[in-house]
This record gives sequence, C-alpha cells and structure tokens, in this order.
Amino acid sequence: MLKFAKQTVKNLLNRYPQWICRQEFESQTFLRFNERPIEFDFVFRKLGEIYPRTILDVGTGKTALPHLMRHCGFLVTATDNVRDHWASGMLNRHYHVIDDDITDTRLSDTFDLITCISVLEHIQKPDDAIRNMFSLLKTNGHLILTCPYNEKSYVKNVYELPGSSYGKGLPYIT
Repeated sequence: MLKFAKQTVKNLLNRYPQWICRQEFESQTFLRFNERPIEFDFVFRKLGEIYPRTILDVGTGKTALPHLMRHCGFLVTATDNVRDHWASGMLNRHYHVIDDDITDTRLSDTFDLITCISVLEHIQKPDDAIRNMFSLLKTNGHLILTCPYNEKSYVKNVYELPGSSYGKGLPYIT
C-alpha cells in the first residue's frame, strides 16, 4: 500500500512540470540564432582539457549549463543576482541557483574553474565582478569568460570605445 501511495504522489507531483515542458515544446517558434552554441562548445572543450572538480557558474539565469556540467560529473555551484536583476524573480527549472551578487559576493568556497557566459556586459560594476571571481578561484584555477562580439570589426579594448562608462585604467582588457 505504501508503494502505491508513493507512486501516486510522485505521479501527481510530476504532472505540473510535464505540462510546463509540453507547453514550451508546443509553443516554440524560431526567433533567431544566438551565440550559445559557440560559447557552450568553447566551455565544454575547455572542461575536457582542464577537468576541474569544482565549478562556479556566475550569472546562470535560466540556462541549462550548470545541469549539463553536473551531468558530466563536475561539482557545480550556480549563482545569479536574482533579487536585483530579475524584477519578478527567476526560477531555473534545470538547476538550483543561489541568489548572489558577484560584485558583492557572500560565497566563501573556492573553485577549480569559474564560468561567466555572456554575463559581464549585464553587470554595472564589471571590475568588482572580475575581482571577486578571481578571489573565488583556487590557486592555478581557471576563468572561462565570454562576451558578445562583433565579427565586422576588431576592438582591442572595449573600455576605450567612445561612450564607455567604466573600465578605463583597469589592469585587464576585454
């Protein structure tokens, strides 16, 4: 009887996520291609070279990236500044995301590798974000960082562009 009750509860609890997934599948429309295939390919090629044990994914949002990395065996912590960046809140249905602002992080663990995929351009204080990411890396750790780019022109240092509001004089360039 207990087995039947557990199975019944499980079936009931699975109905809503199944319905959501079906709705998403049935309502999908092509909008445009984006850079995620290139970025994710880069991330997974580097993971295959480095093989870190622990990974911090900064600015996870709603992506499945931390779930995919965990599925490969890595120990993954996912963070995003939910309270400040997502006005109506945010739920990542693929992975648990810790609400943390990388510019003023509360994290104390250190990681073998940190990913920050198309996030830095959304952060008002990118210098603080990068400084904190480096402080969360273990000795000899790796940072995988991607940003939007323009194939039509090369920009050596985006912070030197007219209208750039931050980044001038920092010890790194992007």
